Amino acid sequence: MQHTISVQVVNRFGVLSRISGLFSGRGFNIESLNVAETSDPTVSRMTIVTRGDEKKIEQITKQLNKLVDVIKVMDLTAENFVDRELVLVKMNAEPRVREEILRIVEIFRAKVVDVSSASYTIEITGDEGKVKGCLELLRPLGIQEIVRSGRIAISRGMKPGN
Repeated sequence: MQHTISVQVVNRFGVLSRISGLFSGRGFNIESLNVAETSDPTVSRMTIVTRGDEKKIEQITKQLNKLVDVIKVMDLTAENFVDRELVLVKMNAEPRVREEILRIVEIFRAKVVDVSSASYTIEITGDEGKVKGCLELLRPLGIQEIVRSGRIAISRGMKPGN
């Protein structure tokens, strides 16, 4: 099962390396990893997407909690959470497919963020289902390149202590 794990860490060099080393050293794959500073510049938040059964995920969270620079670990999978991914897609913009590309962009509430005589660059933002659906429709029209941010996630509503 896929799990989305949120990890708050002290914002300093080497932390990302230690956390990714923890995963690789135990044979766990990171499917997606996103790291950025929070509203507090001394704290960063990592959103890690990985796969495993409950026992493996429990092992990961326990090991993460043992690291000195880790402040808080939450497996968001069992909670209500909001997640998004940003995808940039460079499309072949041959005249015969331009209208169809623009129709798909409109349907998925994506955006054309760059236009040249030969290509469109499209920004898709949304959850996994929206991104997957849009890419499936765009693929036959001539994708040149895809760049993905990886998932970011946050729990819904207020929790005591937040």
